[in-house]
Amino acid sequence: MFPQLIWQKRVTEKILYITFDDGPCPGVTDFVLEQLEQYHAKATFFCVGSNVIKHPELYQTLLQKGHVTGNHTQEHLNGLFCKSTTYYDDIERASKSIDSKLFRPPYGKIKTSQINYLKKRYQIIMWDFLTADFDADLDIELCKKKMGKYIKPGSIIVFHDSIKAAENLKILLPYMLHKYAAEDYQFHSL
Repeated sequence: MFPQLIWQKRVTEKILYITFDDGPCPGVTDFVLEQLEQYHAKATFFCVGSNVIKHPELYQTLLQKGHVTGNHTQEHLNGLFCKSTTYYDDIERASKSIDSKLFRPPYGKIKTSQINYLKKRYQIIMWDFLTADFDADLDIELCKKKMGKYIKPGSIIVFHDSIKAAENLKILLPYMLHKYAAEDYQFHSL
């Protein structure tokens, strides 16, 4: 579905692409960076422009540590529930703080017309494994089992560096990094 969107990468090696949405967020993004550093992992952070403006030093730290950033709109708008012109303006506002050709639609929601418009300027990045770390009722053990079943070389994995996701993230991210590093995977940015 929607082949013009990037859902996973074709690779011949054991490489995973870890992504984080919604940050940067003090306390949470710092935790993520510490975890990634332990495994010499690089990741892609789809940042919300308003958070970049609030925490410019944290955003600069992401770049200084060699991670990649992407545009996740200025105000985390759902493309299905707003006028496309409003959506494009919001993305443009975010681009003033986030210099990137990567875009991920918040909630993974986007209209076909928006895809056709945005693909001229951005690579639209989706995922093939969503951790759902933002869900307060998430069954952690079931999520771990699903990781083992569905994550494969080239997978694009979504976490969230946000307060809402912090509790689950702090369990799932170290687990995933340890599990796949032990299986000789490398972690690359997009």
